[in-house]
Amino acid sequence: MPLSSLPGPRGLPLADVVGALGGGLLRVAVTAPGPEVDDVTLAEPATGVFGQQGDLLLGVAIETPDAAVGLLEAGAAAGSGAVVLRRSVARAREVRGAARRLGVPLVELADHASWAHVVWLLRGVLDRAATGAAVRTDGPVQDDLFALADACAALVEAPVTIEDTQSRVLAYSSRQGVVDPIRVSTIVGRKVPDAVLASLRGRGVFRRLATSSDPFFVPADGDLRPRLVIPVRAANEWLGSIWAVVEEQPPTETIRSLQQTASVVALHLLRLRSQTDLARRVAADRLRTLLSGNLHDVEAWLPAPPWRVVVLAGDPALDPETRLDTWESACRRHGWRQPLLALLDDEVLGLVRDEPDDDSAGSWPWLAGVSRDLLATRPHVRLSAGSAVRRLPQLTRSRQEALEVHRLAVADRLPSRATAIEDAWAEVTCERAVGDLRTALSHSPVAALHAHDTEHGTAYCASVAAWLDHPGDPRAAAARVHVHPNTLRYRIKHVADVVDLDLADPVTRLAARLELRALGH
Repeated sequence: MPLSSLPGPRGLPLADVVGALGGGLLRVAVTAPGPEVDDVTLAEPATGVFGQQGDLLLGVAIETPDAAVGLLEAGAAAGSGAVVLRRSVARAREVRGAARRLGVPLVELADHASWAHVVWLLRGVLDRAATGAAVRTDGPVQDDLFALADACAALVEAPVTIEDTQSRVLAYSSRQGVVDPIRVSTIVGRKVPDAVLASLRGRGVFRRLATSSDPFFVPADGDLRPRLVIPVRAANEWLGSIWAVVEEQPPTETIRSLQQTASVVALHLLRLRSQTDLARRVAADRLRTLLSGNLHDVEAWLPAPPWRVVVLAGDPALDPETRLDTWESACRRHGWRQPLLALLDDEVLGLVRDEPDDDSAGSWPWLAGVSRDLLATRPHVRLSAGSAVRRLPQLTRSRQEALEVHRLAVADRLPSRATAIEDAWAEVTCERAVGDLRTALSHSPVAALHAHDTEHGTAYCASVAAWLDHPGDPRAAAARVHVHPNTLRYRIKHVADVVDLDLADPVTRLAARLELRALGH
């Protein structure tokens, strides 16, 4: 009994399907090579219905290990993308052993979960597996959330908002009734004001939301009018909350009805998250492919040029995935709904626009502004941008330049925390020039002078570097190496006693300075 039909073989890797649902509902118990998942089928052993190749085969009525092994055998014959069984059955030793022997991926479903709900969520994920705007469409779910907010408002005869765990407003009722400035600010800003969050946090509201499923009444506090708060949970996971502006706690029957509505809201929040996670995975895979040099069929989703490739650095103590999550969260919070970010070689890379006079979300000036806002709480934040380019093949150059700037930023060679290649061209040019010198220093007068310093404990190399960096200013040069100007003049004069180095020749000065930089001066 197939439950969805996709146009063409647009499947998803099993890990992406499971990851998109989240919520502790599904977990891959046995991994194995297999086709991508492109459909969902309810197994009907009595009539021999086991779906087709690539189907996610659901063992809805499978309650014993023997029946589970039989379903795995049928799934292997049909070429199923995976077989899904209740956790209590999937964890039986003989069932897992059969999955490994047959080479069929096995997914376990939490015992508390509803098959109907999981089917509904899976269909939502697979229906959006196609590329393009369809993957990012969340309109229908948002519309349903607004309808549910209206339904809740009708129950309590009061204004209602539906919020996620970050206190971001996902939907609100059209009913106004008695409103306060805080509710207006919350709706307009799409987020509960920070001062109100601090007050609620201090009163233990979020602690209760995170640990309990029971509705509770929050008395008034200053400008904050009384609220009835209904936690929204799926199994043991807190997904969000429903807030109703009420003057007093409603009757028990009303609260019970709101709790029932909250269970429906939970399904919509799971579906909304699955769509968001899937869109994120697709966007990241596309960008990773593009920045790796594959330019096929990218015009459909790329913004208009010019573009810059940017390295987004964070706390080096965090793993790359966490750094990516942190930057994605920050970008979304500041208005970039679908950030073009991806991990490549353990670096967080982004693709931003850079059109003159454009500082909207997703542009280079906008991202630089976001980094300045983040510096107050995240001192490791750095942005390193390659040049702005208009042709797709030039993105490889922009990426390389961004990485060059990033390496200089990590070495604290750049003053700004958001630096583009044109602002760091001198440092980048010198770094390119000395790159080969570090591994193969030539047999030059500078190399001989360095050997002399090492053997005799002199400081000729540092003195020459200071002299070259401050031409015509012996006081500044001497201060650089912490000696009297006459001492510095003496050293420079006696360099000729050690090596043949003509500092009056401009080419010699350039070559000498590059080699001195390669030596760390």
